[in-house]
Amino acid sequence: MKNCMLAGVGGQGTVLASKIIAQAAMKQGLAAHTAETIGMAQRGGCVVSHVRIGADAFAPLIPKGRADVILGFEPAEAVRCLPYLKTGGTVVVSTKAVQPVTASLSGVSYDAQGMLAFLKEHAGRLILVDGENICRRCGSAKALNVALLGAAAKAGALPVSLSQIEETIREKLPERFLSMNLKALSAGAEAVTGGTDQ
Repeated sequence: MKNCMLAGVGGQGTVLASKIIAQAAMKQGLAAHTAETIGMAQRGGCVVSHVRIGADAFAPLIPKGRADVILGFEPAEAVRCLPYLKTGGTVVVSTKAVQPVTASLSGVSYDAQGMLAFLKEHAGRLILVDGENICRRCGSAKALNVALLGAAAKAGALPVSLSQIEETIREKLPERFLSMNLKALSAGAEAVTGGTDQ
């Protein structure tokens, strides 16, 4: 069984990324369950998607300490979900911070570098992805979700391969979005081979 948790804020494509993982797994004949715990997503609140793959996954929510991989669309969200990571698990995280609405309203400062330092200390394996740069190169902030999938697949952290993710993207996404997303998938994979694996 493989447990994948995706954590971000509303509008980052967390749910779509989880469905791509699940669909790619099902195409390989694997059982897959997904669930979302969504807060004030449309107001910049947290979104967490659970993907459980394998015959032994009887419930859709990942228990604490059982996630094989966490895909953090934002550093603080990755830290918040860290209790779910199993010992020696992998965290793939975008280094670009998205200040939570609660922090901006309360005037509390948000230290993204502090969050990344915490992940370096406590994650079994940490892969940093310069999501801001990748999105700029792809021409859209909406490319982050697929870039993280590319990094996680290339690192072997997902139960499906990079080519299986690509095949699913080609089948699932409208043609007008294909070029951007395939470019993001490739850029995410290159981030791992390019030495950002910590």
